[in-house]
Amino acid sequence: MTATELGREALVNELGPLFAERAARRGDADEFVVENYADLRAARLFSAMVPRELGGGGMAYSGMCGLLREMSHYCGSTALALSMHQHLVAAAVLNHGQGRPGEKLLRMVAGGEKVLVSTGGADWLTSSGRLERCEGGYRFTARKGFASGCPAGDVLVTSGQLDSEAGKQVLHFAVPMNAEGVRIERDWEAMGMRGTGSHSVVLEGVFIPEAAVTVRRPCGQYHAVWNVVLTVALPLIASVYVGLAEAAAEMARASAAKKGDDGVRSILMGEVENELTTAQMALESMVANAGELRAEVSLQHANRALVRKTIAVEASVRAAEKALEVVGGRGYYRAAGLERILRDLHAGQFHPLQAKYQQRLTGRVAMGLEPVEA
Repeated sequence: MTATELGREALVNELGPLFAERAARRGDADEFVVENYADLRAARLFSAMVPRELGGGGMAYSGMCGLLREMSHYCGSTALALSMHQHLVAAAVLNHGQGRPGEKLLRMVAGGEKVLVSTGGADWLTSSGRLERCEGGYRFTARKGFASGCPAGDVLVTSGQLDSEAGKQVLHFAVPMNAEGVRIERDWEAMGMRGTGSHSVVLEGVFIPEAAVTVRRPCGQYHAVWNVVLTVALPLIASVYVGLAEAAAEMARASAAKKGDDGVRSILMGEVENELTTAQMALESMVANAGELRAEVSLQHANRALVRKTIAVEASVRAAEKALEVVGGRGYYRAAGLERILRDLHAGQFHPLQAKYQQRLTGRVAMGLEPVEA
């Protein structure tokens, strides 16, 4: 059954327990969630947010945030890898709706349930890799890390540096994962989110046609493209981490109800609930800020998303740490599943922007300065 036929809640109820069983079976192995991706493709979840008129499922943006949040209760790695694809779809939906390029990418995704792989998390303002002009386009050489979902990916959405007469520029473009010169370096051996397949993608002299370039911007400077990316990407990503905190809190509630109050446990449980509520409120505000992908986004939208991402992730970590205190020593065992949630949650700090960089950007905006010093 597809996402459209089943509905969000029914789909999560159908796939979630299966994903949880596989996550427990994988344990600490650095194995990509390949079986789960096959199930997601069969349910047409990769095209779920593509508008119906372009061949997709027409799922609302807030609905996708909710699905990722609920899916992470069962498998954080699957939900996070899927969010990396969905944030590229969301940006294309917003751009298409406002008359900018996006339709071609959306039709491609819907036409074959194509999986998009992002490298934006490690690129930020300067990007990485070298573009050199050649007949009809460019040759690109780079090593792109944190490419979540790349073992099942069809298209890499990335960027690179070009030395031009106007100065150093960053060009954005898409590359087929099966293009000549593209290979995956299987180096994802991480503390948490071990099933995301966030390996490095190595590109060696890969041909990039001129027509593939969608954005050109000055290297090292804040550009309006980030207003779109940050506004729509961060709520999808944060949904995963808040969902993990919700799963940890549920484990704490079950443990506390079984053990009863000893004078301290109820206080700890109250701390869990406070931190979880903080994370949930920040997430809900982020989702509303994205305006169902119909708002004309701005630096103010992007800044609000950044602030709330920091709040949501940090409160989610604290909620899970308090949940471990509630559960006690048994929660320290891998079999309980709580330690995996804690490890997975710590990945949240590395999505742009890390807290201190976010606070500096936000402070500069509040002072009327450019968001990032050139």
